[in-house]
Amino acid sequence: MVGSGSSNLNAQQRLQYQEKGYYYPIRVFEPSAADNLRARFLDYLAQNEGSLSGLPPREHYLVLSQTQFLLRWVYGIVSHPEVLDAVESVLGPNIIVWSTQWFAKMPGEKTYVSWHQDATYWGLHPPHVSTGWIALSESCVENGCMRVVPGTHKGPSLPQVETYARDNVLSRGQEIAVKVDDSRAVDMTLEPGEMSLHHIGIVHGSNPNRSDKPRIGIAVRYITPEVVQDGAARQMVLLVRGKDDFGHFELAKPPQDDVISDEDTAVQHEALRRLRISIMPKEPFPR
Repeated sequence: MVGSGSSNLNAQQRLQYQEKGYYYPIRVFEPSAADNLRARFLDYLAQNEGSLSGLPPREHYLVLSQTQFLLRWVYGIVSHPEVLDAVESVLGPNIIVWSTQWFAKMPGEKTYVSWHQDATYWGLHPPHVSTGWIALSESCVENGCMRVVPGTHKGPSLPQVETYARDNVLSRGQEIAVKVDDSRAVDMTLEPGEMSLHHIGIVHGSNPNRSDKPRIGIAVRYITPEVVQDGAARQMVLLVRGKDDFGHFELAKPPQDDVISDEDTAVQHEALRRLRISIMPKEPFPR
């Protein structure tokens, strides 16, 4: 365990997040705990190898998203006090998990994440949204750590095109359509058990894994209860700290254990369906 309160951001760290749009590294799990969680994820990955092998990388989210509704140990990550203490530093005391997605790049894989801004297509406003990227393995330049362009969250949303590129992990291969100055990019390197936070509006992406070691982490999208979601479907979320006085989302119950029941699978599928309806309304959801 990490010592209580050790992940709270101090005033200077909060100012960096506000001014630059990101902060890292934040220790939220001890390395031994991260090792245990990584092993659990690899077990889940192996159990779903058949499903994943039949999907292009941009549709892997159908298996790797919203697992906080499916497995108690994933819920334990997204609701861990050390994680939430850091998130509270930038969002305040009332915290909702809007969505999650695992990002795993194995050695030699060509998958990457193009430069993009989440605010352009998530349909969440006001932008009281912060993504916690929690590393369960080393995340370094060689294996394709996340990169951000400081301060871009303060500018306008940049035009994006949907490329549907084969190796792009993003659901539509969305990519910023104007030149991004790579020389300004910051590599957010993390050790196992560390987390980064980034603002919904920051330009970010990642390169392929060119190393002999995996890069494994989970992106947890946290919002405050006053945030509103555009789109036709009311999203299913988890209230993980504080209270919700707004009722914009359907508050779901977390899974009770790590035995995946038909009910758990149905909840995850429904959460994914509603999310896709709202942010990808023109594309049918696979049954």
